[in-house]
Parts: sequence; structure tokens; C-alpha cells
Amino acid sequence: MRLDKFLKVSRIIKRRTVANDVCSADRVTVNGKESKPGVKLKVGDIVTIVFGNGKVSFKVLSLPDNVRKENAADMYEILEDDQE
Repeated sequence: MRLDKFLKVSRIIKRRTVANDVCSADRVTVNGKESKPGVKLKVGDIVTIVFGNGKVSFKVLSLPDNVRKENAADMYEILEDDQE
């Protein structure tokens, strides 16, 4: 699944266009490498998003195309949350 689609489906970022903009601005890394919106994610990848003064890192647990709002948090596991 593409990185921008994952961010939207998992509800980490509410809109895919915003997810696309964040990725294009080099604020997202996958496994330590700066990533563009079209990067293909795999289960087990570590994604880090930098925004404002903070950053959040999470591990990809599943990649379903559609998911209910209640189950969106099951797609990832938060590893680090440094929001100030």
C-alpha cells in the first residue's frame, strides 16, 4: 500500500491530499529513509512523521484497503510520541 494512502486509511492524517503534502515536504521517513507519497509500505516498517516541535513513530501492523473507524488504530503500533 502507498504511504499516503496508509496515512489516510489508518486515520493518522485525515485527508490523503494532506498526507501527500506532508510526504512531499520530506517530513516522513520509512525505516530511516526520507520517503515520498508513493513508497510501498510493508508490514513491519517503521514510519516517523515530524510536525511542529514533535514527532511520532509507529510500526505498521496491517495493510487493509478499507477499515472501519473503530479498527483504524489496529493498523499500527505507536513506538515513540514526542509531541510538545
